[in-house]
Amino acid sequence: MAQEKIVQTAGRDQLGEFAPKFAELNDDVLFGEVWSRTDKLGLRDRSLVTITSLISQGITDNSLVYHLQSAKQNGITRTEIAEIITHIGFYAGWPKAWAAFNLAKGVWADDTTGEDAKAAFQREMIFPIGEPNTAYAQYFVGNSYLASVSNEQVNIANVTFEPGCRNNWHIHKATKGGGQMLIGVAGRGWYQEEGKPAVEILPGTVIHIPAGVKHWHGAAADSWFAHLAFELSGENTSNEWLEPVTDEAYNKLQK
Repeated sequence: MAQEKIVQTAGRDQLGEFAPKFAELNDDVLFGEVWSRTDKLGLRDRSLVTITSLISQGITDNSLVYHLQSAKQNGITRTEIAEIITHIGFYAGWPKAWAAFNLAKGVWADDTTGEDAKAAFQREMIFPIGEPNTAYAQYFVGNSYLASVSNEQVNIANVTFEPGCRNNWHIHKATKGGGQMLIGVAGRGWYQEEGKPAVEILPGTVIHIPAGVKHWHGAAADSWFAHLAFELSGENTSNEWLEPVTDEAYNKLQK
């Protein structure tokens, strides 16, 4: 997995003049180096370790709020954070868990109905939603889920996107063959190749993606979405992950 550079400016923004060295260590070392070592430990796991450490010490100020927000962005769901804090409570102390829950409820407040919507979406399709797509969370805006359908002959996965979720621009590379094929399973989504208009994906829509083509795909803003992803065989295959799809570009598709 490619290493991602984490950009942080909070230290300089808040303490740049008062404590410039501390600000530098916070922004450039803690986040710029330690948090950025995503090839060693993913962002989701780093978030889990960090919030566990803060809660265990009884730190429930803005720093915990920030790291809870980061944990949500890094793919930890409302259901998972509730279980994580419950587990921490048995080892770190019940009052600390209560304090952390009061903050977590605010961070995940918008997801209260999300679990119900996710369950309803699961009933729409025959393939499972699967588990949070943590391995590739850094390449997605929003939360996605992954379920393996087949690992024989052709690798097939069911990929589910929450409303508004999409992956970054990326390219499937191969010296021969390769590429990917998508088949819409449920909900409504988008597929777009660089320089071309976006194409709507509905259940049954088939998308052919040749190797070497820069593209992205994901859910519509108002709909959960799932597609089957078929990895086509080829020689020297790899994925190159690129920049995120901007909110400005994405929001234009909804009009």
